[in-house]
Amino acid sequence: MKKIEAIIRPGKLDEVKVGLERLGVNGLTVTQVIGCGKQKGHTQVYRGVEYEVHLLPKVKIEMVVKDQSVERLIQVISEAARSGEVGDGKIFVYPVEEAIRIRTGETGEKAL
Repeated sequence: MKKIEAIIRPGKLDEVKVGLERLGVNGLTVTQVIGCGKQKGHTQVYRGVEYEVHLLPKVKIEMVVKDQSVERLIQVISEAARSGEVGDGKIFVYPVEEAIRIRTGETGEKAL
């Protein structure tokens, strides 16, 4: 099993969710986060005062999937989240040692 964690632009969330639903992904966690990378923020003006915004709003999507699904999911997330501009985000893949469904006690891939 693998954990896929994608950090994307908030405006791309619906497109990514549609792509994941088409692949049959039925469990994911979505969190609103802030962060910075190569995009490095931007300048804003509020009441005539200019200031730098270094941490930008992003969305983090997390899911645990079977090993054989990983490459296709990465492809779908990448295509749906891509705008071609700096700040599109990143995808991280981690190994998962165990999963347990609390309600039934099922373990491993059965718990997904």
